[in-house]
Amino acid sequence: MEDLGEHLDPTSEITLEAVKSRAVKGVVTLTGRTLVLNLISLFAQGLLWAFLDPSQFGVFFVVSATINFLSYFADIGLGAALIQKREKPRDVDFKTVFLVQETLVITIVIIVFLVSPILARTHNLTNEGIMLLYALNASFFLASLKNIPSIILERKLEFGKFVIPQVVEQVVYNIAIVFFAWQGFGITSFTYAVLIRGVVGVVTIYILQPWKPGLAFSKDSLKGLFKFGIPYQLNNFLATIKDDGMTIVLGGLLGNVGLGILGTAQKLAQYPLRFFMDNVTKVTFPAFSRMQDDKSQLERSLTRSIFFICTLVFPSLVGLSVLFPVLVNVIPRYSKWSPAYIPFLLICVNSMFAAGSTQLTNLLNSVGRIKTTFKLMIMWTVLTWVLLPFLSSKMGAVGAALGYAIIGSSSFVTFYLVKKFVDFSIIYSVVKPLFASAVMGVVLLLLQNLLPWNYFGVLIMILVGVVTYVLSIYLIVGQSALEDAKKVLAVFFKK
Repeated sequence: MEDLGEHLDPTSEITLEAVKSRAVKGVVTLTGRTLVLNLISLFAQGLLWAFLDPSQFGVFFVVSATINFLSYFADIGLGAALIQKREKPRDVDFKTVFLVQETLVITIVIIVFLVSPILARTHNLTNEGIMLLYALNASFFLASLKNIPSIILERKLEFGKFVIPQVVEQVVYNIAIVFFAWQGFGITSFTYAVLIRGVVGVVTIYILQPWKPGLAFSKDSLKGLFKFGIPYQLNNFLATIKDDGMTIVLGGLLGNVGLGILGTAQKLAQYPLRFFMDNVTKVTFPAFSRMQDDKSQLERSLTRSIFFICTLVFPSLVGLSVLFPVLVNVIPRYSKWSPAYIPFLLICVNSMFAAGSTQLTNLLNSVGRIKTTFKLMIMWTVLTWVLLPFLSSKMGAVGAALGYAIIGSSSFVTFYLVKKFVDFSIIYSVVKPLFASAVMGVVLLLLQNLLPWNYFGVLIMILVGVVTYVLSIYLIVGQSALEDAKKVLAVFFKK
């Protein structure tokens, strides 16, 4: 064990022991607090599924994808480069990044206004859809103002503060959108909600992490940041082409209703990833970056982090898969979402692979192996653009979902590549949680045929599922599962 005062390098802001401590606390803090937040979001989404139609969701998905696609060009990897940077960034580094990013953001905001008439024609957007596009455009600009304070908090691994703006934003957003949808505003509900969220988010983060915006230009600073930033952003570019670019294309192939069905299935299948995985990867990227010279620490941290993700994601996906048809039957207003069931099951396959592989690519990025992740992203992008349009044209939303399942299975390549670099345990981190989830799934399927399909039956299935999974994972993993749970609780309740 290293001395508590020993730094990873002479210019580190924090010690290795502090990194490990803050990383664990960060994961627990983000996961615990945002779990509550995402439950609120899921509840709000449940109400929206009742108030809004698939076509309205389709409009939101295609407009959001357009903004996300263009927003890629607002960051050439400089933010991630600041987080990954070994040395403590100087004030001129922050101001230089701010200048470059805001210049790009303002350019993109102008482009969105110019291309909006074209998008309206190609995707049959009404005036409400165009106003939503403008609102997301304004929200994109507001979000860019939060970048530097967010980077400062991430470098310090102060995720207790980092999560607060997200909580405030999401609570305000969900309350606003449900209220307006309930009042019959339709697509305009999204418009008002994203504007309110944007303003609240900027105000909150500047209160928590004050930073006086300033403009500077340092050629030497940019040169150093570009070494990591450009390859990193090329990965993001391919990811943007693969995801948001394809969503825009699918909007033309499937129509607003088909895209609404597919997008809803995808959103539901990704909820467990948003609940658990995103929080872990947010913390482990800067943490792995600090540990990149200690392979033994990386090995242990990677195994534990993937286990943590899979232990929570796998049973959530299995449980949702069994409960989906029951909920559609129990809640009459959900009957319109019945066509999303098969796409949902197929996309769950993709989400299960993502639970492990995303953390692996996160590790590769954090230790500077950007070229490897770039090659992986090329593979996934090519598969996406070859499979999805073809399968969508043949089988509609089900075909697109099948394409996502096939693409997800290609993540075996990622496991193979990372295993050669870091000897983490696949059996412990992935196979054991998967087996425990399968046991739970079998029990739930038996109960599905025995219990009445009503609210009481749903509650019983959830309770039995939780108990079955906890017992299964304890029997399979052993005492270490209980010890890990105790550590997590101790960190979470530590003042």
